[in-house]
Amino acid sequence: MLYAVILAGGRGERFWPLSRSESPKQLLRLTSDKTMLEETFSRVEGFIPLERTLIVTGEELKEKILSTMRFLKEDNLLVEPRGRNTCLAIGLAAAHLGKQDPGAVMVVLSSDHQISPPQRLVEILQTAADHAQGEDCLFTIGVVPTRAETAYGYIELQEMVTAGAAIPIYRVEKFKEKPSKLAAQEYYYDRKHLWNSGIFVWSIKSLLSAMKSAKPDLAGALREYQEKIGTAGELPARRELYQEAENVSVDHAILEKAKNVLTIKADIHWDDVGSWLALSRIKKLDRENNVIIGESLALDTYETTILNDGPGLVATYGVSDLVVVRTDDVVLVAHKTRIPDIKELVAHLSKDEKLRRFL
Repeated sequence: MLYAVILAGGRGERFWPLSRSESPKQLLRLTSDKTMLEETFSRVEGFIPLERTLIVTGEELKEKILSTMRFLKEDNLLVEPRGRNTCLAIGLAAAHLGKQDPGAVMVVLSSDHQISPPQRLVEILQTAADHAQGEDCLFTIGVVPTRAETAYGYIELQEMVTAGAAIPIYRVEKFKEKPSKLAAQEYYYDRKHLWNSGIFVWSIKSLLSAMKSAKPDLAGALREYQEKIGTAGELPARRELYQEAENVSVDHAILEKAKNVLTIKADIHWDDVGSWLALSRIKKLDRENNVIIGESLALDTYETTILNDGPGLVATYGVSDLVVVRTDDVVLVAHKTRIPDIKELVAHLSKDEKLRRFL
């Protein structure tokens, strides 16, 4: 059977100060009147039923998610003791799904992306799932680039596997890290490179086989943990698993080493909504190319993002290329060129005992 796994951990630090430890990016209404997690769920709810949907998240977000999405049951949530990146989060979900259905196929989605149209995404995921059901393969969905983007990882295509199909499947030649501007321009024009979307499709069997080859210690630890699922020792075993496991992404740990990685050219609008800069791509701009959300007055202001989520007015005059964010207790003013480094600002807050409360 086909299952959906939605990754909903992390703090979304690049959206500080709106994104906080108790209300991270995936629980914010950044792209619509729904939270980003609700948007992600809505993409698959007509494709994969609720009882076969699993949300992997942190203990601190469990109650917030259940109170926001009241149709969910506790069985829909798989709680991590601590954040350990995507390899372990996906491995944990695979252990649970494999326990109840060894023949399961997983569709893995991030909870903080914007994707449209959803119908096309479902067609692409169904094509990948049908192929993964009968083949030993690992799908990472690639997105056709719409610009020379340096903030995304890329996939280099190899030959087509299913020539003549309505939705062709390709072998992956290699994964490439976030490129320079020149390399990104080459990737954009050569039609051999796709954005690595972080959307995955594979059978439990294929994933665990690849994990056994690339990360045998982790594969062994997950097998031991799986034996404890449903017993009194499950939660202690999970804590031990997370205490010892490596903090690594599934891309670096498994996919970059595997020889059976496939992809589909997804002709969809996709944005990872990775920082405040994304709002100028997904929100309506005014005549001066500003994004303005909340009560604001922008005079002689250009190429600026303003979000006022606090009381009162935010006014700008004679500025450009800024991000201005106001919450109840914090005001952020930053040049757009420094937004990719906002984690450094958050790191300073975490080191200061007096300022840590603003995280």
